[in-house]
Amino acid sequence: MSSLFDRHKAVIPDWVALYYKDPLEITHGEGRHVWDADGRRYLDFFGGILTTMTAHALPEVTKAVAEQAGRIIHSSTLYLNRPMVELAERIAGLSGIPDARVFFTTSGTEANDTALLLATAYRRSNQILAMRNSYHGRSFSTVGITGNRAWSPTSLSPLQTLYVHGAVRGRGPYADLSDDRFIEACVADLEDLLGHTRDVAALIAEPVQGVGGFTAPPDGLYAAFRRVLDRHGILWISDEVQTGWGRTGEHFWGWQAHDQAGPPDILTFAKGIGNGMSIGGVVARADVMNCVDANSISTFGGSPVTMAAGLANLSYLLEHDLQGNARRVGGLLIERIRAACAGVDAVREVRGRGLMIGIELTEPGSDRANPDAAATVLEAAREHGLLIGKGGGHNTSTLRIAPPLSLTVAEAEEGAALLEAALREL
Repeated sequence: MSSLFDRHKAVIPDWVALYYKDPLEITHGEGRHVWDADGRRYLDFFGGILTTMTAHALPEVTKAVAEQAGRIIHSSTLYLNRPMVELAERIAGLSGIPDARVFFTTSGTEANDTALLLATAYRRSNQILAMRNSYHGRSFSTVGITGNRAWSPTSLSPLQTLYVHGAVRGRGPYADLSDDRFIEACVADLEDLLGHTRDVAALIAEPVQGVGGFTAPPDGLYAAFRRVLDRHGILWISDEVQTGWGRTGEHFWGWQAHDQAGPPDILTFAKGIGNGMSIGGVVARADVMNCVDANSISTFGGSPVTMAAGLANLSYLLEHDLQGNARRVGGLLIERIRAACAGVDAVREVRGRGLMIGIELTEPGSDRANPDAAATVLEAAREHGLLIGKGGGHNTSTLRIAPPLSLTVAEAEEGAALLEAALREL
């Protein structure tokens, strides 16, 4: 393994992050488990950053990929593509957006990049509202609107970004308010901000912040924002790269916790729909999607192979009610995790919904972030046979738990016990 690590360091950029002091090479997986190059098995509670959504080596997906690859692998969007049209039809119908159009990309970054292009072209403005503690991707435009210092290497941007309060319930100047007062204060902040700007193109927001540590506002905040945005003609982009496809259990899309004012104008997705295949995309109202007045194509977006994978994966998800499973098993898992964290002084908060759970760690007796504790638990969990993630806007001090949505009750119980053992090492 050290030989592969040395080779990695010799050719891969230093800024490509690796987990663990002794990095892990995953060679294969099945269900909710993966194996490393030494043959050790791990229970996977991170799913390749919330991407292995249904299960590792899901037979329905691998079969669809193999069959499509045996026919044709690539053609580009210059030709009619049956799997792309079929998946677009299904996603448009599920999106909740009326008269929806769907454009496929290869990643969430590219999807958000496309959404920003659409919004700025439609509104003829380069001003964007984003949420503090947010993360929207790795491209030049998306790092420029990311509100998380750890993941934004430059402030240079073609966009003028203004950051809004509200995405982090438990920190910041409004943390001590009730939910209703919290929403009122954030809306007042938004109203005040818009009083100092020129025309704004869009607000982009993750219903539950992913890299930010699975933080979320009270339900209804973005509906309250939407009423303000509508008065100004400002578009709402819901970044569903991590929250989509039923992961939160209660809803198929994260925006549905804020649906009192209707669906977003633009929705972006990626990660879970491909179950590991590189699929991203944008859903938007026809007038917004069709506002681009220049030719465009995608070489790899909508690839026949990835679309076949997406169709098979989505069918499996819906036919097996994995959203319902995320709600039921996720509810059990978060209670087990809360019990495991009871009495651990470094745990500030356990939060989340469905199979999207965060454990924020701080220095005991304070609100100061504790990234060393997060790193310690991450390493210890691996030693006990459990893979988890980490994130958070405060020095990466939140553990992220996001298993495949087919997680069983027995695996949830096992994972919580392994996590408890890791937490004891603090």
